[in-house]
Amino acid sequence: MPCLWVPSFGCNWYYPQIACRIVAPIQRFVGSNPHSRPTIPNFVLMSSVIEAIDVCKTFGEQRVSKNISLKVAEGSIYGLLGPNGAGKTTLIRMLSTITQPDSGEIRFRGEALKEIHAHQMGYMPEERGLYKKMTVAEQLLFFAELRGLSTRDAQAAVKHWLKRLDMMDWARKKVEEISKGMAQKVQFVSCVLHNPKLLILDEPFSGFDPVNADLIKDLILELKNGGTSVIFSTHRMDNVESLCDHLAIIHQGEKVLDGSVSEIRRNHFTGMFDVGYHGEVDWLDAKVKPVSVEHHSDGKVMYRFQTGQDFGPTDLLSVAMAKGGLVHYSEHIPSIHEIFVNTVSKGGTPIAL
Repeated sequence: MPCLWVPSFGCNWYYPQIACRIVAPIQRFVGSNPHSRPTIPNFVLMSSVIEAIDVCKTFGEQRVSKNISLKVAEGSIYGLLGPNGAGKTTLIRMLSTITQPDSGEIRFRGEALKEIHAHQMGYMPEERGLYKKMTVAEQLLFFAELRGLSTRDAQAAVKHWLKRLDMMDWARKKVEEISKGMAQKVQFVSCVLHNPKLLILDEPFSGFDPVNADLIKDLILELKNGGTSVIFSTHRMDNVESLCDHLAIIHQGEKVLDGSVSEIRRNHFTGMFDVGYHGEVDWLDAKVKPVSVEHHSDGKVMYRFQTGQDFGPTDLLSVAMAKGGLVHYSEHIPSIHEIFVNTVSKGGTPIAL
């Protein structure tokens, strides 16, 4: 069988012919150089890259997706949250053409979603899948050609990403010989080699130490700045707040919350305020008592108060200042973690923001 030698990685012989019957038709749709598409500035949120309209999916007697609608803007990062078994993975598989909805519609850049659109996507599933007997470079070249890159472009893309992630020394290693964290990097790279218009990540930070988790976070932002839209599902709420422009919460097969991250947090403000001092304060004579107290390692003590019609923010500020030594006063905007727990624990009354 004819083969290709890839000297730039120092790897052994590689046989791309097993993919040739797939690569050729992909190239006709993707083109020979998908890396040439223009950069979209951060502030430009164009029309939706993908949209689901009243999507439903049933497996046997179980209806796992119930009339879900969502829209992911181009050049944005969209968080898809939900407890285990909520139906997130099923929805992701429908968006990535792996499975089809029973009813409803999915549109990709204004067109009805078809299998060929998957070649403009990168998908990193929660259950990772790499060929353990192949070397890192061979595997990445294989995936790059499957996505429609020419041999030359595939080599250039693999070299770029291996250098970018400081993995050149691992190019000749078989996947079975590298660590789980390194394999996770390989899986991530395999999804972005072809510069996808839409990147779908299911628990992308699983298996990473804090250093590499931050690296992947930076890469996601870098891809966004280059015009790639990102959907990612995660249980790490801190990453949702720091990365996402928009999010949706799926619970029991339904979308129960949808909106921009800042909008969602602002609309869940409950009138709580935090008041801080260097040391404890006696509130026995106060009209309203703190609902919680938190002691910090630097000696600061934070008190949380509930305000309302009879005792507003200005009333609280006056009382707090009268105690003397006030060093902190702010409204408490609920975190995405708090909103998630509250929404899911309430059974999820559908909300759109």
